[in-house]
Amino acid sequence: MLDGTAQIEQVGYFLISDFSMLSFAAALEPLRMANRMSGRELYQWHFYTLDDQPVQASNGLPFSPTRPMEDVDNLDTLLVVAGIGAHQVGQQELFRWLRALVRKGINVGATSTGSLLLAKAGLLKNRTCTIHWENSDSLAEQFPDLNVTGELYEVDRNVMTCSGGLAGLDMMLHLIAMKHGEELAKDVAEQCIHPAIRPAHEKQRMELQLRHQTRHPRLLKALELMRSNIEEVLTCQQVGDRVGLSTRQLERLFHDSLGVSPASHYMNLRLERAKHLLLQSTLSVLQISTACGFSSTSYFARCYRKRYGRTPREERRSTTG
Repeated sequence: MLDGTAQIEQVGYFLISDFSMLSFAAALEPLRMANRMSGRELYQWHFYTLDDQPVQASNGLPFSPTRPMEDVDNLDTLLVVAGIGAHQVGQQELFRWLRALVRKGINVGATSTGSLLLAKAGLLKNRTCTIHWENSDSLAEQFPDLNVTGELYEVDRNVMTCSGGLAGLDMMLHLIAMKHGEELAKDVAEQCIHPAIRPAHEKQRMELQLRHQTRHPRLLKALELMRSNIEEVLTCQQVGDRVGLSTRQLERLFHDSLGVSPASHYMNLRLERAKHLLLQSTLSVLQISTACGFSSTSYFARCYRKRYGRTPREERRSTTG
């Protein structure tokens, strides 16, 4: 049953240039639907941007702020919405502003790579947090003291973080249920054609058996071992020992199921991770080389050029120049 005396909750969205439209919509639309399904105005929302200037979403749609950054007096919650360029945001003005919100007692949160900006502002210290799976390693590398999980979302006292995409829908449904009851949250979920509200601990990534279209238990275990051991690389023999196969049997299984050798598949995983870190983090080439299990930067560069046709440094320059 809804509390008829509840005040309207004021939610702000800080939009970073090239923010993810999907993450934004998933974190906003449930509030609009909650108003509609309850027949009352439970939520109002406001858009903020850096220097109060218009920004574009990841799909090119333009957005203008509806409030200046100085107007936060009645704000209850502020969510930072970012996209693939979050690692390039370094304005201290923004970080000071976010810290000031917390001092005022305003809840703060983020969806997708917005978690990186909360970390830069120092707001994730002593907090459990999450981020999109593509950025989890780089966040942990840049801020080794953080407790970064693989959850869909985390709500730790006055700070909430979300992995992005449709996970924002599940986080907002959780918040609606906490504030206004599970029945309203279920009504909103049905309107979204989202019949099963996912708990926070659901996996972010697609199951390996779906991605690789296989149900072979030993192959799946080998794939998971490789995906989970990027920095501390296992040998093919170690992988085979752990799944109960000889090296020759493992080779045959990979060739028959995936059309590549175990070593090639493993190398591709490491190089894909390296490419993401080059494009989506400020880690040095040496740090990335180490994080992806390469014994030297020269060997890393040779492998990277062979796969992508350019060196790691050339890859990084392509995004900055």
